[in-house]
Amino acid sequence: MTAREGLPVDLRAFHNEVEGHLLNAAAHEESRKAAARFTARLWLPEEQRAEAERQFAAEHLALTRASWQRTARRGEELRGEYETVYRTLRARLLAGLLLGVALLVAVDLVVLASV
Repeated sequence: MTAREGLPVDLRAFHNEVEGHLLNAAAHEESRKAAARFTARLWLPEEQRAEAERQFAAEHLALTRASWQRTARRGEELRGEYETVYRTLRARLLAGLLLGVALLVAVDLVVLASV
């Protein structure tokens, strides 16, 4: 059980929103740091360096966003696949249980009929 599962729905939504903002802020900071590391190795005038950092950070952030979106889509796909498998297994279990109960009832009837 995660910390979110025990929360009321509105508090869970608030928690998700705060977590999203924190992840977004961390991604922006990571992009800025990556851009600064990249441009530190270049011999550029200050205004060109600032522009290169801005473009690099924007591209880095776009790649991060695309990666998160692919991960979210794959998570949804996996959820669908696992839900399908779970429903199939549950149906098989129920069918097996019903078959077992029917078999027990049939055996009881045969035993009672022979007594």
